[in-house]
Amino acid sequence: MSKIIPFKAVRPTRDKVSLVASRSYQSYTQAEREGRLDYNPYSFLHIVNPGYKYDKEISGVARYQLVKNRYLEFKEEGVFVQDETPCFYIYKIIDRKNQEFNGIVAAASVEDYISDVIKKHEDTISSREVVFKDYLKTVGFNAEPVLLTYPDNDVISSIIKKEQEHRAEYEFTTTFRDTHYLWKIESEDDVQAITDAFTEIDTLYIADGHHRSSSSHLLYQDLKSNNSKHKGTESYNYFMAYLIPESELRIHEFNRLITDLNGLTKEEFLIQLDTLYRIENRGAIPYKPSQKHHFSMYLDGEFYSLYLRKTGYAFKTSLDALDAQVLYSTILNPILGIEDLRNDSRINYISGIKEVVNMKSKVDSGDYKVGFGMVPVAMNELKTIADDGLKMPPKSTYIEPKLRNGITIYEF
Repeated sequence: MSKIIPFKAVRPTRDKVSLVASRSYQSYTQAEREGRLDYNPYSFLHIVNPGYKYDKEISGVARYQLVKNRYLEFKEEGVFVQDETPCFYIYKIIDRKNQEFNGIVAAASVEDYISDVIKKHEDTISSREVVFKDYLKTVGFNAEPVLLTYPDNDVISSIIKKEQEHRAEYEFTTTFRDTHYLWKIESEDDVQAITDAFTEIDTLYIADGHHRSSSSHLLYQDLKSNNSKHKGTESYNYFMAYLIPESELRIHEFNRLITDLNGLTKEEFLIQLDTLYRIENRGAIPYKPSQKHHFSMYLDGEFYSLYLRKTGYAFKTSLDALDAQVLYSTILNPILGIEDLRNDSRINYISGIKEVVNMKSKVDSGDYKVGFGMVPVAMNELKTIADDGLKMPPKSTYIEPKLRNGITIYEF
C-alpha cells in the first residue's frame, strides 16, 4: 500500500511560468547559463546560482543561504504564489519526438521509502546525500521531483483524461521544442479517488532521483529527531514526486567511454576479449546492438560487434544478467582494470539518446581510446533487480521524461 497525498505547491504565475522553468543547472553550457542569467530575470537559474548577482562563485552553506534569499525574493515579488488548498497536479509533456508523458505531481511518503514500498535500483553516494540534505534543510524547499513509476491504473488514467479536457493551468513550449502542460486537481472527490487508487498499489519504483529521495530520507531523520512534538504529518515526512505509469516511461542506455586499454596493445586487447565474446569487425559502418548481451565497440576507427559467449559467464542473479553488469564483470574490471565505476577518471558516460556517432566522435577526438554501447534496460529488468534488493551499476539507465525545475515547488 503506497501513500501519495496532495500538497500546496508554490508555483510561478501563469504569465511567467515559461520564463521561470529551467533544466537542471548542470545540463547548460556556460554560455547558455550566462545568456539566460543575463537576459531573463525570472529564470529559476537565478535562484540556484545566487552568486551571479555579485559576479562571484559561492559554495557551501553560504550558497545555500543565498539560494533561500533569492527564492524568498521571487515569492515577495509575486513571481511565485502558493496554492491555498492541497492539490494533485497533472503534468504532461509532448517532446520533440512526439513522445507523450502524463503523470501526477504529488507528495510521496518517506516512510514508504524506508519500508521499501518505494523500491530502489541504484546505489547512492553518501557524501552527495549529506550535501543535498544540508542544502534542503537550509533552503526549505525542493523544486525537482523524484520520478516514480507505477503499474498502469484505470482509475488514475480516467481522472487524468477527464481533467485534460479542460484548459491547462500552464501550456508552454521550450527551446528544446518540448511542450509542457499542467492541470490542478482540486475536486475533493478526484483527490480522494487518486489517493485511494494509490493505496491499492503495493509497490512504486524510483525511475530517476535516487539521491534526491535518499536525501529527503536523511532530512526526515534529522528534523524528526529534533522535533519533540513530531506527529508524522509534518511536510518533512514527504518528498515531491512525479508519478508516471510504467507504459509511458522511456528507458535509454548509457554508453561507456574509456581513456586507455590498461597498457594493452589493440591486438592484445582483442585477444583477451575473444575469450568471452564472439567478435566481428564492422569497419567504419556505425553499429548499434539490438538485443541483450550484444555490445557495440568502437576502437581505432572501426566498429565491432561483441556477442557474449554464454558458456563462459554464469547468470546467478538478476543483476548478473544486466548488460551494464556483464560489461563490467567481463571487460571493464578484469581487462581494463576499472574497479570504481563512480569515481575512476578513466571512464565516462554518454546517454544513448545521442546517436552512436557521438561515441565515435569522442573516441576519434583522442580523449578516449574505446567506447562500448548496449541495448536499454527493460522495465521488467529494473523491477526485478529492485525487487531482489540488488543495485545496478551507476549510469545503467537514462530515463525520460525530464521535467523542468521551478514549476511546482514543495516546501518543508
